[in-house]
Amino acid sequence: MIQSTILSPSHPPRFLQSLQELSGITCQPDEFLWVSLETASTEEMDSVLRGIFHFHPLAIEDCQSAGFQVSKIDDFGDYIFIIAHAILNESENSELSTEELNLFLGKNYLVTVFTEEQMPAIVKTRDLIQKDNRISINGPDFLCHTILDAIVDDYLPLIDQMETEVEWLEDSVLEKPKPETLQRLLTIKHSIMALRRFISPQREVMNRLSREDFPNVIDPQSLIYFRDIYDHLVRIQDLADILRDIVSGALDIYLNSTSLRLNEIMKALTIVSTVFLPLSFITGAFGMNFLHIPGASSPFGFYITCLCLLILGISMLIYFKKRHWF
Repeated sequence: MIQSTILSPSHPPRFLQSLQELSGITCQPDEFLWVSLETASTEEMDSVLRGIFHFHPLAIEDCQSAGFQVSKIDDFGDYIFIIAHAILNESENSELSTEELNLFLGKNYLVTVFTEEQMPAIVKTRDLIQKDNRISINGPDFLCHTILDAIVDDYLPLIDQMETEVEWLEDSVLEKPKPETLQRLLTIKHSIMALRRFISPQREVMNRLSREDFPNVIDPQSLIYFRDIYDHLVRIQDLADILRDIVSGALDIYLNSTSLRLNEIMKALTIVSTVFLPLSFITGAFGMNFLHIPGASSPFGFYITCLCLLILGISMLIYFKKRHWF
């Protein structure tokens, strides 16, 4: 699906209805164009990226690639190509998943490309351009900032959610460690590692956008906005590092708790086995089929033997207790 919008500070956003209308459009000096390729097919990408804008084949190939692309920024002179990653809504027990957003930023246009069913940052920005005239006034670089800022804003709630859950899991580990707790801790740890894996290159992209590396497409007044996104990513990465250490600590607590619990069980079983070992020897000795066994002919022999076994078992338990073995 192709959605095109002409933005201008002097009139409301104007939405184009067809690819033919987009092909014949000519923007005025104070206007700029936003083209959004959503759940785009290869044919739609070729018709817009190659046929209308004549972008570089390598950038188009990155847009059409189904594999994971690392966040990056390429300078093609009169436009730049950006790859960013947005977080998908994470279900309760699933690992973190992301979707790729490709952006072509020129002096008077912005082209966004993604192949997923929905990109929340694009939806938020499309609603925002009808309410906030600052985007139309400040140009396509500010529109690019708005989309990237919406992507990064979705990171913090995820970090906060993970932090709250890890604190609850830490308490669960201390009270009663369960295999389900271990599984959830490992899932969160994998999600944090995935988050750090694509935050680091994305932070470098924002760092370059916040410098004066692309004067042809980014106005100096917009640099501070990209620097704000960069600061957010630095903070998010620091929080992710702290959260990773907390999860690693919780995993160590879980393993130590299960080991301690296993040691307690083994100690109890060992004590029981040790107590019953001499008792089993005595009962086995008096149970042998010989005629002359001490006390075998006495009417009180059985009761005396039971009393001796009881005294011996209690004496061993008292001895173990004094040695602080349990």
